[in-house]
Amino acid sequence: MTDRASASQHTVAANNRLSDRLPWADDSDFERARKGLIAQHDGPILNERPGGLVGVSWDTANFAFIHGDAPASVNPSLWRQAKLNAEHGLYEVREGVYQVRGYDTAVVSFIATNTGWLVIDPLTTTETARAAKALVDTHLGVRDVMAVAYTHSHIDHYGGILGIVDQRRIDDGQCIVIAPDGFLHAAVSENVVAQAAMGRRATWQYGMTLPWDEHGHVDQGLSKGVPFGSSTLIAPTHVITANFERMVIDGLVTEFQLAPDTEAPAEMHLWFPELRALCIAENCTATMHNVLTLRGALVRDALTWTRSLDDALVRYGDEMEVLFASHGWPYWGRTDAMSHLRNHRDLYRWIHDEAMRLANLGHTPDEISDLIDLPPGLWADWTCHGYYGTVSHNVRAVYQRYFGFYDGHPSSLNPLPPVEAARRYVQFMGGIENLVANARTAYDEGDYRWVAQVLRHAVFAEPRHTAARELQADAFTQLAYQAESGPWRDIYLTGAKELREGTPPMDYPVRPSAASIGGMTPLQVFDYLAVRLDGSAAVAFGNHHLVWSLEDTGDVIELELSNGTLHSREPGAPRNTKVSATVRCTRADLNRLVVAEIAFADSIANGTVKVEGSTDLVTNLWNALTTFKMFFPIIEP
Repeated sequence: MTDRASASQHTVAANNRLSDRLPWADDSDFERARKGLIAQHDGPILNERPGGLVGVSWDTANFAFIHGDAPASVNPSLWRQAKLNAEHGLYEVREGVYQVRGYDTAVVSFIATNTGWLVIDPLTTTETARAAKALVDTHLGVRDVMAVAYTHSHIDHYGGILGIVDQRRIDDGQCIVIAPDGFLHAAVSENVVAQAAMGRRATWQYGMTLPWDEHGHVDQGLSKGVPFGSSTLIAPTHVITANFERMVIDGLVTEFQLAPDTEAPAEMHLWFPELRALCIAENCTATMHNVLTLRGALVRDALTWTRSLDDALVRYGDEMEVLFASHGWPYWGRTDAMSHLRNHRDLYRWIHDEAMRLANLGHTPDEISDLIDLPPGLWADWTCHGYYGTVSHNVRAVYQRYFGFYDGHPSSLNPLPPVEAARRYVQFMGGIENLVANARTAYDEGDYRWVAQVLRHAVFAEPRHTAARELQADAFTQLAYQAESGPWRDIYLTGAKELREGTPPMDYPVRPSAASIGGMTPLQVFDYLAVRLDGSAAVAFGNHHLVWSLEDTGDVIELELSNGTLHSREPGAPRNTKVSATVRCTRADLNRLVVAEIAFADSIANGTVKVEGSTDLVTNLWNALTTFKMFFPIIEP
């Protein structure tokens, strides 16, 4: 067997076969990615951590190893994308339009207004956003931020806002925060309600526990990686509710095209008619995107996605002179911009229509994923390749949107849970030793997909069986080295790492930040608490009505505990029901309670929280809230 860090002969052969099919003659993306460079930030971007410690939020040195030809341990197409995403700095897109790229997962854009900036998508963290703003200030001059626009509801497009603009300017109305309709609900749903599970899966998708080198994390496909630091959710002060709404922002005419249910549940494009420039948000980047992101989210609507791109093509194509996005590099000139936009429109339509054509012929999701590839015209466009999303998992996502989890086979209705099924599979295969021996033969033949699949049963049946774990890890490693998709590579390698080292022992709780909770409506806060409520424990408390009053804001929330479920609503018609308890506190103290900065019992004892009625009921309810932990097992039971 080859060394676990080396590419096997089968992997080398697979990567060579792919390389022979790739359109190497087209290197125009390198010119695009480097065009307009003004300046770069070299060295680490630092962040302050609790206790006075200083950490590194971002460091371009992490990807300095990406140069020359692809090593045997990296798919050659992904290596090319990694080189492109390694380009970083402050760039001029055209006069009045600038971007800072390569210092965060996302790209931040600065559009000149009469006296300041409209900033589009202020990155993930305060630290990286502040560094981007400093680069702009140094080389373009200090100007006030007059407006911030969130193109959509993912944290890498809003979390760093306080590195771009002071909270005071927002509070005083000197800087407006613009977002598409449904932004706040979508941001909370994806980044708070599902935070623990999504965060754990994100550590795999983004390779966050892997080293950055040719045997570890190389590239996300969409960008280089994830920064570390502080993120904030600041609620928008102006919500775009009408499609093609126009605003004049400090003299800058801006038109907003709503694009809901595309790459995010709430998303929008920005058109600048005087600049003939279109910001296409995250709907048309330098890679095939995810119809269903592997970290987990609502499955996206590929058909709506393609219609939004077509609408933009029709409405703006004749006037457009530059197309830029919130990831990747711009496209200049009407012909180039329209070609890029048209190909990505066709890409998501191809994925949607082919998946549904085959589904209507009776094929199941896994069959469909093995039957579909890109047509020649899209294969010839590097940016349509699966560096982030893939044809394989995107067509399965289309199936899921229409049909759900059930593939139509009766055995899928009520399958055994993984551990019980695994034990029976192992028994049927003649025991664990026989299974591993056969898997080793398959590995030597280069049948890595099968080895990875069949050894799942071995590891779940006997989690401590070292040979099974090591062999599955080796298969994952070879699959990683062959993967064109950055997330697939990271997921395979993280699986291999946890098979060899075990699930990380870090058992810290997962909670939203106080700033994120502060950006939520009171009803959203209680919806989040309802998700944390242990329903089985709450059943024992009986059915009750409660009132929670926020004394400083005047918000009053009615709560109903019924059959172990917690419902929240704003006051409505007069109740004919008895209120078991009324709770009073400030909104700030509610935020601190939710993120466990203060203990509930202590808050009652010191009078921060006041309860009229059954204190025991309220205390028991709060004590029944589940504390989520980050590092639950994935690769093992």
